[in-house]
Amino acid sequence: MQYFPAALQDLADQFGRLPGIGGKTAQRLAFHVLSLPLEDAQSFAEAILEAKRAVHTCPVCQNLTDREICPICEDDMRDKSQICVVAEPKDVIAMERSREFGGVYHVLHGVISPLNHVSQDDIKIRELLHRVAAGDVREVIMATNPDTEGEATAMYISRLLRPMEIKVTRLAYGMSVGSQLEYADEVTLSRALEGRQEI
Repeated sequence: MQYFPAALQDLADQFGRLPGIGGKTAQRLAFHVLSLPLEDAQSFAEAILEAKRAVHTCPVCQNLTDREICPICEDDMRDKSQICVVAEPKDVIAMERSREFGGVYHVLHGVISPLNHVSQDDIKIRELLHRVAAGDVREVIMATNPDTEGEATAMYISRLLRPMEIKVTRLAYGMSVGSQLEYADEVTLSRALEGRQEI
């Protein structure tokens, strides 16, 4: 027996596809959207479509931007010889909150995870290697999460960078193993940056 109109059920199903959204939360979100005035619902839908149209990856660092090149890569005050490698765009925000890092970033858009069928070819490692090979990079800081996949990705990239004779460091363990970078506070991230070690 169908409890909801098909369009409402489809809306709930779409919300249910988002990460961290279960069935009941998806239903609550669908009912909330349905209760919005038509203009607000239209604005919500247009914001999603505009974000999909306007936001793309920066050709230099692979971070998300709505410009040709992201503001961090464009900033002449940033130290371009120091690249901090993170797994996801949200990790750049976490690092920037610490206000301790003055270099630039490289976003992998994932980590190597054989269980999830993600290989080194599925993430932005090749682009990082091209950046480093172009010269002027003296240090690459591996800032992937301190979990199994993050560690494996950091070690794999450090092995690829070793022949290029640059310094490769890893964030110090001011962060607990198994935690997520995006949830770390500013003090923890600052200490982790200060205590990074060569790998």
